Amino acid sequence: MILEIHPFSPQPRLIDKVIDILKNDGVIIYGTDTTYAFGCNIQSKKAMKRIYQIKDIDKKKPLTFICSNTRQFQQYTKGIRTPVFRKIKSIVPGPYTFIFEASKMVPKTMLSPRATIGVKMPEAPIATALAENMEQPVLSSSLPGDENGFQNPYDIDEEYGKRVDCIIDCGDIFVSQSAIIDFSVSPAEIIRQGDADLSWIDN
Repeated sequence: MILEIHPFSPQPRLIDKVIDILKNDGVIIYGTDTTYAFGCNIQSKKAMKRIYQIKDIDKKKPLTFICSNTRQFQQYTKGIRTPVFRKIKSIVPGPYTFIFEASKMVPKTMLSPRATIGVKMPEAPIATALAENMEQPVLSSSLPGDENGFQNPYDIDEEYGKRVDCIIDCGDIFVSQSAIIDFSVSPAEIIRQGDADLSWIDN
């Protein structure tokens, strides 16, 4: 099922429709600011297992949480130093994924062996609206694809339409890379530069 939602002013009734899918162990595909991604309820082991099966990836591979605000960053992670948190607040939403130690609010089935998670707040109103209305982050795992190509929801439907419950049409997305910064170690480690300014990181 392809669901057209306005990418900049998401219609509340359509967001509610997707929320119902997520709350019933559904798997969706939705747009972030850098790519289309698989998504599910972070409390649903069934949905998470489906994503691992669809992508054929190792269950030890860490997944990312899409957050609607920095308060969710604080709830689901621990060890964010005040200067780091202040800087993060000043640059999001944007193409960044931040790795921190996971808090006790993160379901154990979601944890990597290092007990860390990635959190991000993309400049993508649909994605953040889902997290806001779920009142918790939404799991995100990027679709495989060319790093420098366009992703079209109808092409995605041909590939994955029968294996997911909903594809949100956010229009064509030119695939780019978010920066990945690991703050669970000291000094912070840049895992991937991506298409972002990282001059603010103080090592």
